[in-house]
Amino acid sequence: MKLLAIGAAALATLVASTAVAQTQGPQNPGPAIPGVCVYFNQRLLAQSTVGQAVQTRMEQLATEVQGELAPYATNIQSEITRLQNGGAAVSDADRQAVQARIQEAQQLEQTREAELRYTLGEQRRLISVAVEPILVALYQERGCGILIDRESVFIVNPVMDITDTAIERLNAQLPSLSFNRLPVPAQAAQ
Repeated sequence: MKLLAIGAAALATLVASTAVAQTQGPQNPGPAIPGVCVYFNQRLLAQSTVGQAVQTRMEQLATEVQGELAPYATNIQSEITRLQNGGAAVSDADRQAVQARIQEAQQLEQTREAELRYTLGEQRRLISVAVEPILVALYQERGCGILIDRESVFIVNPVMDITDTAIERLNAQLPSLSFNRLPVPAQAAQ
């Protein structure tokens, strides 16, 4: 199922971003450049309590969807086996009925995948809304002249990285989000 791939990709992203965050830098990271700050959004999503809560809930929702889709696969496989064993007694109407159920299951799977993607996107958007004023405050407090995305930088002096402080403040401000699978709005589905 494609859903397994989405869940696995989301989990791989989480694990990869955590691993990147734990990679050891050089012994001497060089001088801190005044006015240059760095922020790593993937690490915030992976290590903040709200990011971890979203990841856990998304895994639960994916499991629920897999449970919803599993009976379709079982029934379709049973019908296919029945048709294969039916030999000449199988009519075109029987074949068309199974094909219709396959298409129905595929459509449902695509709908649920879109709902999961949309739900994850909405939760990340809510986190971004919460973290933006935190980043603005840190930018001003640290006297940043530029805030660089950590994904664009290979190695940085840790003194210039504001991610840990952003995570701490986000944890205090938005410890969790409670949500269910969201339907994709009609305009977003087009």
